[in-house]
Formats: sequence, structure tokens, C-alpha cells
Amino acid sequence: MKEREQFKSRIGFILLSAGCAIGIGNVWRFPYVVGENGGGIFVLFYLFFLLLIGVPILSMEFSVGRASKKSVVKSFQALEKTNQKWHLHGYMSLVGNICLMIFYTTVSGWMLKYFYNFLTGQFNGLTTADVQNVFSQVLASPSTNVFWMIIVVAIGMFVCSKGLQNGVERITKVMMTGLLGLIVLLAIHGLLLDGGMAGVKFYLYPDFQKISEIGLMKVIVSAMNQAFFTLSIGIGSMAIFGSYLNKDQTLLKEATNVAMLDTFVAVVAGLIIFPACFSFGINPDSGPSLIFITLPNVFVSMTGGQIWGALFFLFMSFASLSTVIAVFENIIACTMELLNIERKKAVIINFVLITLLSLPCALGFNVLSNIQPLGAGTTILDLEDFIVSQLLLPLGSLVYLLFCTSKYGWGFENYQKEANIGQGMKVPHWMKFYVTIILPIVVIFVFVNGII
Repeated sequence: MKEREQFKSRIGFILLSAGCAIGIGNVWRFPYVVGENGGGIFVLFYLFFLLLIGVPILSMEFSVGRASKKSVVKSFQALEKTNQKWHLHGYMSLVGNICLMIFYTTVSGWMLKYFYNFLTGQFNGLTTADVQNVFSQVLASPSTNVFWMIIVVAIGMFVCSKGLQNGVERITKVMMTGLLGLIVLLAIHGLLLDGGMAGVKFYLYPDFQKISEIGLMKVIVSAMNQAFFTLSIGIGSMAIFGSYLNKDQTLLKEATNVAMLDTFVAVVAGLIIFPACFSFGINPDSGPSLIFITLPNVFVSMTGGQIWGALFFLFMSFASLSTVIAVFENIIACTMELLNIERKKAVIINFVLITLLSLPCALGFNVLSNIQPLGAGTTILDLEDFIVSQLLLPLGSLVYLLFCTSKYGWGFENYQKEANIGQGMKVPHWMKFYVTIILPIVVIFVFVNGII
């Protein structure tokens, strides 16, 4: 049996895990949700629920990975008792990771396309209507969507083909260092814009009037949902990194570090978006329209907009590609273990597989636009996103939670023992009642609320 690969450094593990969690949603959803839900009060609730929900379940994913030294598709099998069926979730997790990538690759392609457009000056001198037309033209072009999607798949697979240390860890460290540097630079620039502080006030200043208008309970539920989904827990995307980890540090400590880095990027992203929008009198939106219409209009309007636009979409490309590489590594590790093949063969198989499966999403805005699976105006991307975000992530998190706390699974004592190996925060025994009784109810609530 070939010896399991390991991370070269602890910082590589933290940056790669955070890179998996830090994605497009950190930028196009989090700041908007904060601004619409009472500013700083929402952030406090979010941090509270992140520590209460996200961090414990993330530590469980890491524990299952580190204890088994297997990919998600084999990890439950290594730890479950005889004749148990927990390992079936391993196959569902593999499906979930693939399902995530077959729409994420198209969106990541849009980021690269916009970075290229700003870098080459193609946005210079465009009007507001012109900027909107650029995105419409991107969506309407099958060749553009497919070309940039294939570029993203090729980059991700090439990095993974070089191995854990020489490819995935090394490249992700460079990208994440660049991402953190870029986001700080862009935030400082945003804060120095005329009128930028009005955006900061809207973003982070506690707005009690807005909270009373929308209702405190809605603010709390929004914060709970954001905290739950931000770390991408439930489909084993994080467990794979636990399997490559040594036993020097406790896993509650590492889960907290990853969560805090993810939160830092999400919060600072708002310091880019809101000051810029308020400075130029543009209402901040959420979702794709924020990234591909609102912010390009802001960059076109400002001095040196070509440079700032290029830097912003370089940051966005790093955020999306770090997730792509991390999840590709999970899929490749599963393929290697399932088929008992070398990494290079697994990369070739998955390059073809992911490319083919990504085509419906890439073509869903043009050739296949008549397919509207969730109702009028929806796309194939919306369906794939719904399956991952509202079904597989919460249900998968519940499986990890029950597996690590139930006597019919791996059990709390085994989870606690594995998580507490090393230096740092320990899982106390009093946590057993909370993670066994209360936390499953919370996860079920998030799941049902998301479906409704």
C-alpha cells in the first residue's frame, strides 16, 4: 500500500482548507446579506452561529478524514462497525463534489474572462448599458462559456496532477497569499474613495431600525444560514484535507482557524464593495449582477479603473480557482482509491468527466436556455446549485454529525479522542449533549428552512 501523502506545512493545510471554503459566495452574497440585515448586529450573530454550528461540524469532517487516512468515499468504511451502511454517504459525497464542480467551473470561467477583459482594456470607455451588454453577450455565447469553462477545468486538473505537496499545496499557498494581499489592497483603496465611509456605515454600523422592520428572528435565521453554508461542510470537501494532516494540532483549533480566515475574507470583501458603490452612487446588488454588472460599472467610472478592475477579478479568480483545485483534489483522491489507479490516470479520467458534465451548465444560458427546471427564468445552474446548497450540504452535515456522535456510528468518544490529539483547543466532554441533541435539531431546522 502506497504511503498516504501529507501536507508539507501546517500553513499549507490552513490555506488550502480556507481556499476550499472561500468562494464566490463570500463576495457576492455575504456583504449584501450583512447590509440588508442590520449591519454589525448581523455580523455578531453570524460569528456566534459560526462557532456554534460551523466549527464543530468542520472539526468532525477533519476528524473522520484524519482518523481514516482515506478520501470521503472510503473514510466511513474505515471507521464504521461491521455491517453498517454509513459508507454509502461516501458515494453521495463524491456525487456532491462533482455536482458542485459542474456549475462552479462555468462561473469561475466568467471570472477569468472578466479578468482578461479588464487586463486588456476591453472595458475602457464603456457606458452603463454597454457593461450590462457585455455580461449578456457572455451568457448568450456557447463558445465563450465552454472555452473558459474548459480553461478552468484544465488549470485545476493540471495543478492536481503535480501531487499534493508540489501541486495542490504549493499553488494554493501562492494563490491564497495573493488573494489575501489583493483583498486588503482593494479594501484600503475602497475606504479612501470620496464618500466611501458612507458605504462602511451602511455595511457595518448597527441599524436597529432596519432590524425592527425586518424582524429580529429573520436576522437570526439569515445569520444561521450564512454561518452554516459558508464552510462548505457536508460533502467531504474538507475531510480529504484531514486525511493528509499530521497529529500535531487539535482539530477544533484548526477548524476555528479555517473559519476565521473564511470570515475575514467575507467581511473585508464588503469593504471593497460598499465604499465603491456608495462613492459612485450605485446601489449594491447581490449575486452575479453585483460582480458582473454593478462593480464593472464602478471600475469603469473610477480613475485607474482598468487596473482596479483587473485586480478585483484576479482576486475573484483566485477565490474561485482555490475552491476548484481543492474540490478537484477530493474527486481525484476518491477516483484513485475506488479504481486503485495512479494520480495521472485519475486526472485524465476526471478531466474528461468534469468537462462533459459541465457542458449543460455552460450551455444552459444559450443553447439549453429553454430548460428551466425550477420554474420560469431559472437555469440548469440554479438546479445544480439547489441540489448542492439546499440538499446535499445540510443532509451531509447531518450524516457527519450523527456519525461522530451516535453510538450507532463512530461515536462521540472516538471523535473526541481524534479531535483532541495535538496542541490547542480540546473538545470538552460537556459538548457531548450539545452536539448529540441540540446541534442535529439546528441542522434539520436549517435544512427545512432552506427547502421552504
